[in-house]
Amino acid sequence: MKNRSNEEKKRHASKILKLLKREYPDARCTLNYSNPLELLIATILSAQCTDERVNLVTTELFRKYRRCEDFVKVPQTELETDIRSTGFYRNKAKAIQGTCRMISEERGGRVPDDLESLLALPGVARKTANVVLGNAFNNPAGVVVDTHVQRLSNRLGLSDEKQPEKIERDLSELVPRKSWVQFPHLLIAHGRAICKARSPLCSECVLEQLCPSSLLKGDGMKV
Repeated sequence: MKNRSNEEKKRHASKILKLLKREYPDARCTLNYSNPLELLIATILSAQCTDERVNLVTTELFRKYRRCEDFVKVPQTELETDIRSTGFYRNKAKAIQGTCRMISEERGGRVPDDLESLLALPGVARKTANVVLGNAFNNPAGVVVDTHVQRLSNRLGLSDEKQPEKIERDLSELVPRKSWVQFPHLLIAHGRAICKARSPLCSECVLEQLCPSSLLKGDGMKV
């Protein structure tokens, strides 16, 4: 992709988007939430944890804690116990309480809907901010980049970068803003189903003819 023009890269991305939309018409955020605060908390918990595990934890967590104030007033050790199975529970509990305290004290309990304010919250980096802005507010500031998006972007020739911020920049240039929310959901769905980290099922992939990495013959090869 390095020798392709920007327009060629955009056409390549457009073909990928079209095929994945057809293959995964119901692709969406797989974290369960009913409001921006719940999505923010769930996304913090999802670091180094599967969405399935987070959803199991938040089913009870969101019954117990309904407002920012609820997360703030509980002892940190109690919150740690409630989220322990998501891993890194001490750091996550500290981030959740710090975030909820700032939202409660500075924003009247309302989750901010702009990138700068979200990034000012404890434990919130670009990925979390982009997830919240795109999915809770439908106002994306960029394309969400997780491990699936990073892997597929490299394999599909959408980005040669390794750093999430640089991959986000490349994807945001290639994909129309109206698709910034949907595109990572599609890549994540495809990454989980077909383009796996260690054993990509290239012969079953709808993108095989578009994928530079499919030139490596045989399923199960590391790409």
